[in-house]
Amino acid sequence: MLKKFAVTGFKGFKDRIELDLSKHRNYEFNGFAIKNGIIKDGIIYGPNGSGKSNLGFAIFDILNHLSQKTKEPHHYVNAAYAGDPNGVMLFEYTFDFSGCLLEYSYEKDAKNIIRKEALLVDGRYAFNRDNGFEIDRAQFPLAEDNVKALRENPNNISIVNYLAATFPLPEDHYLNQLLRFVDSMLWFRCLESRGFMGLRAQGEPISEFIINNGLVDDFKAFLLEVSDQDYDFSEPLPGEKLLYCFIGGNKVSFIDVMSIGTSSLYLLYYWLQNIKDAKFLFIDEFDAFYHFKLAAAVCRRLFRYDCQILLTSHNTFLMSNDILRPDCNFILNHNEIKALCDCTDKDLRFGHNIEKLFRGGAFDI
Repeated sequence: MLKKFAVTGFKGFKDRIELDLSKHRNYEFNGFAIKNGIIKDGIIYGPNGSGKSNLGFAIFDILNHLSQKTKEPHHYVNAAYAGDPNGVMLFEYTFDFSGCLLEYSYEKDAKNIIRKEALLVDGRYAFNRDNGFEIDRAQFPLAEDNVKALRENPNNISIVNYLAATFPLPEDHYLNQLLRFVDSMLWFRCLESRGFMGLRAQGEPISEFIINNGLVDDFKAFLLEVSDQDYDFSEPLPGEKLLYCFIGGNKVSFIDVMSIGTSSLYLLYYWLQNIKDAKFLFIDEFDAFYHFKLAAAVCRRLFRYDCQILLTSHNTFLMSNDILRPDCNFILNHNEIKALCDCTDKDLRFGHNIEKLFRGGAFDI
């Protein structure tokens, strides 16, 4: 799981900002949101322009050099803080893999070229490329020529990828665990345009996916459960690749009649079918087109899954102890991110109306 993340100099984050998912309280309700001492489910709120989307992009920067899954490189053009375009971007990740603590960090220049890279395992360096190159040769017995090449590293190769490709490591080796985790990260959103990063090598038509996997009835049930919409879908004909439904006795294409909100649910349903392969999910503005009660229903559905999930939202209706807990709701503002319970001196309890307190200015960041 991702235990902690910090970034400096990326987009609007001039100064270091840290998201610590190990800082949770001992609330006795909604224990599903905490797994192995780490926050598993969280929602991030903040004003427009506070950096919610950029935080997601920063977390997923790691895909750009450690994964072959789908990427959206346009999000990383001119990614360095605009006030210092010649500056550097520092990314710091702490992962917990069944008690093995990995601290992975790297520094990129304004052209997205890795200049420094380091990995600590349970507090000891596996390697460190910082104005030179050091490596634990007991684990990775490299020849001196290889060490020299990595020290200079003219091809900008990631040391993690190099070591994983060079040495026959066991499946449970921490490098393989790291690479599997990164490959199973998923970011997506559905605003004016759709996009996703990670998990899959390429996308596919959603209707075709639903039909080919025999999920028409399940999709119908999903829409009825979360949004109370009861569509009468037709049985797909052999070779049919589009979903059709009956309206007033007429057979029409589903994508031609669905609303913007239903289109967002259509996309969400597709990813929920693939979420069993994900270990970390970040949905940006997940409820942009949802009614507030629908957003709550989707949250409850999402939080049933075992993978780690972070959502961004403006919908303060979701600030409810019936959905999550104060240590799993975060406020991002002024280059700082803090859990609600850390934004007040009040002793927050299950019976408190968290949204009312928030609207009343009880939380300060």
